[in-house]
Amino acid sequence: MKVLLAGAFGNLGADILKKLINDGHEVVAADICERDIGISKKYEFKKIDVTDAETLKGICEGCDTVITTVGLTKGSATVTPYEIDYKGNLNLLNEAKAAGVKNFTFISVIKADKAPHIPMLHAKAMFEKELIESGINYVIHRPTGYFYDIIKVFKPMILKGEVTLLGKKPIHANVISTEDFAEFIVLHMNDENKTYNVGGKETYSYEELATLCFEAAGKPVVIKRAPAFLFDVLAFVNKVKKTGKDGVLKFGKWTMTEEMVGDTVYGDMSFAHYIKESFKEEN
Repeated sequence: MKVLLAGAFGNLGADILKKLINDGHEVVAADICERDIGISKKYEFKKIDVTDAETLKGICEGCDTVITTVGLTKGSATVTPYEIDYKGNLNLLNEAKAAGVKNFTFISVIKADKAPHIPMLHAKAMFEKELIESGINYVIHRPTGYFYDIIKVFKPMILKGEVTLLGKKPIHANVISTEDFAEFIVLHMNDENKTYNVGGKETYSYEELATLCFEAAGKPVVIKRAPAFLFDVLAFVNKVKKTGKDGVLKFGKWTMTEEMVGDTVYGDMSFAHYIKESFKEEN
């Protein structure tokens, strides 16, 4: 099967690319730049900019399936999620339809349609709607989050000796490894008009995750709580300063105050084990 993978060299995209190649698929790996991901080059690389429809012309020709991981994952003062997550993926969808592609897989976020006030979520929800109404056979994955994202947030706080959580109530998540999620995506890429809320096999509260991190780092557990509205203040300040970080702060507050538990549980990788491995170099 010939597959176009857009966003092939991000963290998740690279694991999807490896899985597709290992399963023997013919892959067009499309991204704004190519990087070494530690595999022999058994794919065709195409340089694209999803905000420029001209760079996508003909890219889907002969493809049976499109998988897109394209999305804005950090603050930017030059582009918005509406330009990347919505319009960029819409450009890709239009190209897929023109080429007669049969299947289209989109990587969204759990509860994307529940937060219209958060651009990083609203833009994804807008594209979900476009995809569902497009007439093409679709699969929408709404992951709960990834192992590496949690460690990226918690590790600096752990090394400083103190973790600050938002709000008063315990919040839970069953995040998934990108390796397990990539396997699930490839396994279901030809499903018929499905939406999956995907998470890993272990569910923890953020207090439990912080405790696991402290223990892995060999440090005493110090967890404090802050009012969630502080993130609103920070987001407002960054919006005024036009840093491009206000959207990320809004998204961060949302992920730390919303239950992030997917009802489709998949994978064998243990987050507790991943945490231990992540802090080995610190001991």
